[in-house]
Amino acid sequence: MNSLDSLELRCLVGPTAAGKSALALAVAERAGAEIVSLDSMQVYRGMDVGTAKPDLGERARVPHHMLDLVGPSERYDVARYLADLEPVLEQLIATGRRVLFVGGTAFYLKALTHGLFDGPPVDPELRARLRMLAHEQGNEAAHAELARVDPRSAARLHPSDTRRVVRALEVHAQTGQPLSELQRSWGWHGDEPAPGRARKIVGLELERAELDRRIAARVEAMLDGGWVEEAVAIRAGEGFGPTAGKALGYGTVLELADGVSTREAASLRIAIDTRRFARRQGTWYRRFPEIVWIAAPMGDEFERTVEQTLAAFGW
Repeated sequence: MNSLDSLELRCLVGPTAAGKSALALAVAERAGAEIVSLDSMQVYRGMDVGTAKPDLGERARVPHHMLDLVGPSERYDVARYLADLEPVLEQLIATGRRVLFVGGTAFYLKALTHGLFDGPPVDPELRARLRMLAHEQGNEAAHAELARVDPRSAARLHPSDTRRVVRALEVHAQTGQPLSELQRSWGWHGDEPAPGRARKIVGLELERAELDRRIAARVEAMLDGGWVEEAVAIRAGEGFGPTAGKALGYGTVLELADGVSTREAASLRIAIDTRRFARRQGTWYRRFPEIVWIAAPMGDEFERTVEQTLAAFGW
């Protein structure tokens, strides 16, 4: 039996910079819980400042798990996350500790609550043919073909995202059905909570203007806190692999280090990209109608928010 199936999941989610980490620490301390990161980039060693990873002091207050698992040059995905998570949960369950999942990677949340949607197994010959199509006729042609057979998938994928475009074409060729429809049957639609593992999910929400203000302030704090030096050190060391290289802001930070961008321009660009990312997070969270949304803590309202979160989790 999978350890996830023996838990009623408690998850704290919300847009980046909403204040999840501080709230999670307080809730976990009060509940006697340990925190499990639900963040696709905090798995990378050395990527601390740019991913807002909990620092050593915070980890001393409450044990954290699923951090610093691999080097930034390694490929890491949600399937590997679930595999690495299993022994962690086995140990926590064995010791009777409560578990609080915290993070903003909504796709990891979906895999946590519903498992993985893998689609049909890879057909190497078919995939090679589709890759050749994209190479010979161009990414736009492959994307246009996807728009013809699976307009929903084409709408969410950029033409340059060749790997995912090819996978969507591959699934359609193998099953005769659009990948988007198969995913919808996995529980991504409807007004009622989709079936899956037992769960209680609390989400933090706040006004857009306040979120944008927090994002801008956090970007400045990260730049002041050594983000540039961190990115340069990783590049000079093992380098960024295919998944770590997609981490928000690192490319822009390296442009700043190389003199291609100014501090002001880099800060603004990262803030804009982060705001866009937060909007996409909101789109993902709408697929979880069971989320209990509470106002993100502000000032002297922090204790009230802690109490609300504990009550929502039944702790």
